[in-house]
Amino acid sequence: MNIQARPATAEAMPSKRAQPSVAKSWLKAIELTARIEAEPQRLLASVIDEWAGSAPERPAVLSDRDSFSYADLAQRINRYARWALANGIGIGDSVAVLMPNRPDTLAAWLGITKVGGVAALINTQLIGASLAHCIDIAQPNHIIVADELDDAFTGARAHLASTPRVWTQGGEDGSIDLALAALAGDALAPHERRDVSIDDLALLIYTSGTTGLPKAARVTHRRVMSWAGWFAGLTDATPDDRMYNCLPIYHSVGGVVATGSMLIAGGSVVIAEKFSASRFWDDIVRWDCTLFQYIGELCRYLLQAPPSARDTQHRLRLCCGNGLRGEIWEPFQARFAIPRILEFYASTEGNFSLYNVEGKPGAIGRIPSFLAHRFPAAIVKFDVASGLPLRDDNGLCIRCARGEPGEAIGRIGGAADSGGRFEGYTSQAESDKKVLRNVFADGDAWFRTGDLMMLDDKGFFHFVDRIGDTFRWKGENVAASEVAETIAACPGVIDASVYGVSVPHNDGRAGMAALVADARFDVAALYRHLADRLPAYARPLFVRIRPALEITGTFKQKKQDLIDDGFDPDRVSDPLYVADPATGSYTALDAATYRRIVNGEVRV
Repeated sequence: MNIQARPATAEAMPSKRAQPSVAKSWLKAIELTARIEAEPQRLLASVIDEWAGSAPERPAVLSDRDSFSYADLAQRINRYARWALANGIGIGDSVAVLMPNRPDTLAAWLGITKVGGVAALINTQLIGASLAHCIDIAQPNHIIVADELDDAFTGARAHLASTPRVWTQGGEDGSIDLALAALAGDALAPHERRDVSIDDLALLIYTSGTTGLPKAARVTHRRVMSWAGWFAGLTDATPDDRMYNCLPIYHSVGGVVATGSMLIAGGSVVIAEKFSASRFWDDIVRWDCTLFQYIGELCRYLLQAPPSARDTQHRLRLCCGNGLRGEIWEPFQARFAIPRILEFYASTEGNFSLYNVEGKPGAIGRIPSFLAHRFPAAIVKFDVASGLPLRDDNGLCIRCARGEPGEAIGRIGGAADSGGRFEGYTSQAESDKKVLRNVFADGDAWFRTGDLMMLDDKGFFHFVDRIGDTFRWKGENVAASEVAETIAACPGVIDASVYGVSVPHNDGRAGMAALVADARFDVAALYRHLADRLPAYARPLFVRIRPALEITGTFKQKKQDLIDDGFDPDRVSDPLYVADPATGSYTALDAATYRRIVNGEVRV
């Protein structure tokens, strides 16, 4: 179906509606999520079937590439479901999906999971051994590879331990396209349906966690429906809404939260292939969107862009996301005339979420007293030296006082919805690392978020920082150990320590590497080495050459002094370099360049 962007006119859509009260937002979310346990066979694909029956021509998923009405989407999902059945994909069997942002990526995982398959949503920015690792841990018998990602997959093939059957999507002779074209899109017959429920695994979504290579977080259908229901309720989504989504579909926010919340409500999702600050407001106006999904870095880029008449020529009533820092919250909201911001905190594998329904600038949310039993969370004192929560004389963890930073944890239990549940990773050993036991009582178990937070006097949670070796840059988690291993393989590198450093005017922490090198080392060769092996967000922005790296008595690298020094030439006497994409190398970082970076004159 060829669905065109609707014009932003009064006739096309009513004016911005009144915002619901905080109480009504929570009530709607509770009502929507209450159906999950009552109807355990009702999956997200089932909801789309319902809308296809009642409003078949209503736009469901829109993009410049192709668009689906609800009827189109339901049919496309059924074709993918029949493809899974025809290829013997049983309940719990995984299919790797290496496809960029487009409507068909959404249809693929919905169809595979409709009949019990598990879709492993692979990060499309990965290359080489990292990409192979993510494919291997999913143990797929099949992989769908989009035509434009064929080179990346070919480069990873030499590193693969598994041998999945490859189905190409797009191009002149896409094998998955030919297979789907031969299959019917009508409703599945009784003999084609599988006994799939909310307890079954739906997705594998990758997260760096706190150390090492990416891990595959297990996401059940219950979790998918819970995310979709909570956000549909808290955003007060209706069939008149259009959500602009330029975040990666392989992530939980871009792939499930932004899309699922709209599809639950019968609204529309506009999928952009990637974020573009120069095209963002043109797209918002052209598609007449009423909501958009953000990460903090996206908002900062938009705020740094030159003013335009398009900044306020929109019908937005809300934007929803995470990582919007307090210092830019109000300037961002004021400049772009956004009536409401819904900031939240969650992680793909985490067992509790926080929602800032009140719109308090700088806060990541709070847990209302009437939901405390469903989202049991706490902040405990944390020892930076050991990397573990502090314990009292009885061996129990110590709760932080208001205003005191500590690690946020969530109690693991058998709550009816996703709150309290920890579904873990494909690796049991990795899952066990995230569980903290005997926290406040003998035998209890709590999920470690790996995030430092503090609670203010109003009960709002505030994000402080990440714990451990993982830092966040450009909206992605970067595992320092993986980057260090990649650097160590470069000729001339003897030792490497990787960490994140704060860069003014930017969210998260940029990668920095302190290296010990011999005479063979060349910074230009290092740049090329990393460009061939790591996605752009994971490559260190800064490099420091050290005569030696300090270690602790237990042979762990001492990073705190390096982090404190940052990339300031006045504090660092060692040679310093900064990545320069224009020259394809690292160039010397002098005091003048440093000042331009910290003043925001250079975009990094």
